[in-house]
Amino acid sequence: MLYELHYRGFAGVDDRWEWNPGLISLRAQIEEAFEQALREAAGPVPSVEPSSSEVAQALFALAASEAGPSVSKFIQRKANAAQAREFLILKSIYQLKEADPHTWAIPKLQGRAKAAMVEIQADEYGNGHLPRMHSELFRQTMRGMGLRDDFGAYIDRIPAVTLAAVNMISFFGMHRRHRGAITGHLALYEMTSSIPQAAYARGFRRLGYGSAVTDYFDEHVEADAVHEQIAGRDLAGGLAEDEPELVPGILFGAQAAAAVDALAGAQYLDAWEAGSSALLAGAGAGAGAVA
Repeated sequence: MLYELHYRGFAGVDDRWEWNPGLISLRAQIEEAFEQALREAAGPVPSVEPSSSEVAQALFALAASEAGPSVSKFIQRKANAAQAREFLILKSIYQLKEADPHTWAIPKLQGRAKAAMVEIQADEYGNGHLPRMHSELFRQTMRGMGLRDDFGAYIDRIPAVTLAAVNMISFFGMHRRHRGAITGHLALYEMTSSIPQAAYARGFRRLGYGSAVTDYFDEHVEADAVHEQIAGRDLAGGLAEDEPELVPGILFGAQAAAAVDALAGAQYLDAWEAGSSALLAGAGAGAGAVA
C-alpha cells in the first residue's frame, strides 16, 4: 500500500499522503528488513567481469539454470478453468500495471543502458497505441475469463509471496542505489519469458479460449524473444560497462527475481496439485469469480 501511493493512489486518500514524512520513514524501516530478506533469498553473487558479453553470459546462464516445478507447464498441460482464472488473478497485481515499476529506472540510467530500457519499455506500452499496451492486453484477458479488470480488485486474495515479488520491483526501481538491481531484474524477466508465455497460450487454448484471452501471451512470445537480447547485452551489459561497480547489483537483482518467483511458483503448484486454491481464503472481490 505504501508503494501504491506512488502509482495510482487510493480512492478517498489525499494524494499528499504520497510524500508524508511519517509514511516515508515507515517504508524505509520496512525496506531495510525487506532488502535483508531478498539478499538472503538471492544468495551470494558470482564475480563477473564488467563487460557486456560477460554480464550477459552470466544472466543467460542464470536464466538457463532455473529448475524445479514449472507453473507454465502446469497451465499448459493440467490446469482446469478455475486454476487458470486463479493464475490470472495472481498475475493481475503486476500485469495490470505492467512496465510501470521498471520505468522508475529510466531517469536513473544514462547512455546505452537508458536507450535499451526505453526501447523495451516502449514496446511494453504499445509504442503509443493503447490497445497494444501490455497492461491493456492483460485487461482483455481478464475480461475474456469473466474476471474483473480493475487494478486491485482481488488484492484481498493475493498471498504475501506474490506481493513480495511485486514490491521487489518497486523497491529496486524507486531507489537510485538499486539501479543495477532493477536492470538485472528486468533482464532476467525478459530472458525467462518467451517460452513460458507460449506455454500459457497453449494452456488457455487447450481450455477452449480464443484470441481474446491468448493475445496477451502471444504478444509476449515474439516481443520478449527480442527483448532478452536487448536486456542482457545493452541494458544490463551496457550499464556494467558504464558503471562497473554496479555489476554485483545487477546480478543481485536477477538472482532475487529468480529466487522470489521460484518461491511463489512452488506455493501455487503445491496448492493446485493438492486440489486447493492458491488464493487466500475470504469473500473478497474474487470469491465468486474463481468458484
